[in-house]
Amino acid sequence: MTSVTTSAPPATRKVLRGRPYSLGEFTRKYRLDETEAKRLYEKFGPSATELDLLMAAKRRLPAH
Repeated sequence: MTSVTTSAPPATRKVLRGRPYSLGEFTRKYRLDETEAKRLYEKFGPSATELDLLMAAKRRLPAH
């Protein structure tokens, strides 16, 4: 009798494009509340390029 072990699939790692944002920097730049900023940051990662593209698609301009 053979035993079958199942393991979780390997975690996928996102490639960091551009410099990373800190959560605070991202929150301030787009004037987001902390809950929304954290949700987007966790979902899309810290990549400034990715987050800037996302916010442009949402038509959110950075604060000056």
